Amino acid sequence: MDSSSSSSMDRVNFRTQVLTRHLKNHHNAATDLLHTVPCVSYSPPELSEPPLNFDTKLLRKLLDGQNIAEIDYVFNLMMQSNLFCPRERGGKVFISPDFNQSMEQQREMTMRRIDYLREQGAFDGWFSKKGPEGELWRFALAESATVFDHSLGIKLGVHFFLWGGAIRFMGTKRHHDKWFKPTETYEVKGCFAMTELGHGSNVRGIETITRYDASTQEFIISTPCESAQKYWIGGAANHATHTIVFSQLEINGVNQGVHAFIAQIRDSDGNICPNVRVSDCGHKIGLNGVDNGRIWFDNLRIPRENLLNSVADVSPDGQYLSAIKDPDQRFAAFLAPLTSGRITIAASAMNTTKIGLAIAIRYSLSRRAFSIKANEPEVLLLNYPSHQRRLLPLLAKTYAMSFATNYLKMIYVKRTPESIKTVHVVSSALKAVLTWHCMRTLQECREACGGQGLKTENHVGHLKSEYDVQLTFEGDNNVLMQQISKALLAEFLAAKKRNKPIKGLGLEHLNNPAPVIPSHLTSSTLRTTQFQSDIFCLRERDLLQKFVTEVSQHQAQGESKEHIFTVTYQLAEDLGRAFADRLVLQTFLDVEATVPSGSLKDVLGLMRCMYATVVMEEDVSFLRYGYLSIDNAAVVRKEVLNLCSELRPHALGLVSSFGIPDAFLSPIAFNWIDANAYSPI
Repeated sequence: MDSSSSSSMDRVNFRTQVLTRHLKNHHNAATDLLHTVPCVSYSPPELSEPPLNFDTKLLRKLLDGQNIAEIDYVFNLMMQSNLFCPRERGGKVFISPDFNQSMEQQREMTMRRIDYLREQGAFDGWFSKKGPEGELWRFALAESATVFDHSLGIKLGVHFFLWGGAIRFMGTKRHHDKWFKPTETYEVKGCFAMTELGHGSNVRGIETITRYDASTQEFIISTPCESAQKYWIGGAANHATHTIVFSQLEINGVNQGVHAFIAQIRDSDGNICPNVRVSDCGHKIGLNGVDNGRIWFDNLRIPRENLLNSVADVSPDGQYLSAIKDPDQRFAAFLAPLTSGRITIAASAMNTTKIGLAIAIRYSLSRRAFSIKANEPEVLLLNYPSHQRRLLPLLAKTYAMSFATNYLKMIYVKRTPESIKTVHVVSSALKAVLTWHCMRTLQECREACGGQGLKTENHVGHLKSEYDVQLTFEGDNNVLMQQISKALLAEFLAAKKRNKPIKGLGLEHLNNPAPVIPSHLTSSTLRTTQFQSDIFCLRERDLLQKFVTEVSQHQAQGESKEHIFTVTYQLAEDLGRAFADRLVLQTFLDVEATVPSGSLKDVLGLMRCMYATVVMEEDVSFLRYGYLSIDNAAVVRKEVLNLCSELRPHALGLVSSFGIPDAFLSPIAFNWIDANAYSPI
């Protein structure tokens, strides 16, 4: 036998011996291992988490204010009806839309749910409830519906806040008397035709044209080209009977700018009216329960009285009448009442963020992965510092931004003619930063839930596509940031021209000496309200001064305002973000000041510190413009980790304080093992 054959036999013998030893010595050990290692089981976090040391009901009251009863009433209405698709999973009943349905079915289900809520009296008194209490009640009702389904909230918002809001604020008594009641009862189903194929954020550039015929005392609405077709009009494809049409108004050959008109697009049987064409926008990445459509007007005639005339009117003989002679001021007055749309978007973003965080954090308090030491239990996901760093800063930011949303609602419902500018700027800022935060949080929650985050029934993944539209409707977020900076610039220059202290928009801190930031930061310094306010105000004032200087330099070179704002957009966006962040911090401090000393105030203090430090860590402007040195930035980064470990024991209590019923969450927030038990296909 040659050496190669001998070598081959040696290898065979060796492998035979190894297999024999394995079968003899390890078979029983493997069997024993299967018997000694128990299957993974679910344990409710309420059984293992530390006892709550603060009152969750008081914290929820800080979030939901005086409208908790109204919110819970709508929640209960939805949980009581089979229209909201109840299903049992893991011993609990959950409700959510059936996203396996076709687009057409989802649209009809949205309308049926609205009909159910109407029949239950949920909308009774929509227009008759007055004052701040009535405004807050309307917000609470719409937000509650959105917790179930964004399509439901959007469909209600288009009808009541956009169509109904235009009638209410842009119309006068003749419109109120005619349209309020049928709108409340849904005898009339309204939509809102502002956006066009060729123009979205630039409302002043829309191309629909309306002319007046004095011989018949009628307006004639025309779509002159394909780019003028009304686009993305919620409700237009299937259900709306009437719409608010935004159009250029031409009187005697003179363009008087954008105005709003009431037009009927369907009869009571659902037939499209003559001289109107409607088409479907089709399937979308989300919000398929809303029937977005396109509208063309082919010389549609409407009565003279259908002009919404709170700002301007046309006399029977065709004379244009308005107390506001300046076209810019007149345009601003037209659009000012529509701020409520941005408020509902901001509030909706916070509710959606809360759903994602409640699901992801509850899951992380019962799901385990890997053992740190041999023969020890696997570790809860939220006990890993990396998992805390992913979710707990987002939780603190959500609380901070929720308090800011409440501030926005209050300045809106208590608005005066003098405060309209503040409401507009604040709503623009918060709409942008809150919707950005919502989408970022949903993505992190999706990843934090691993593969379970991909399942539609677990919400967090699917919510991303449902809410993506928030970033661009009612104003593209980046455009809004630039609008904010323009407003701050105008306020600063106006005060300088008057040679008086600046007042309004929270900019009073500019009248004080610039804060001085310590050269060496410590943990204790980072946690003081004085330091947090100082560095946020320093950032805002410095960026505003830089913006003023840069704009002035371009003006000195003879450049137009339009060109200047185009080339200074980076600084403008940094400034807009600085304004929003300082505003959010200030509203948090204001809420904290209302809470007496005790455990709840301590937890709020931790979250406020987390909000401030994580903003400093994440926003590169603190380093870019020198508000933090590299060494101090490292101290900030370390402090975020410290705050994560301190917030960790409060995680369950903080998401429980959101007040979202279990039925609106998802199976992985509870017994995810039983929820995934075998069932026949």
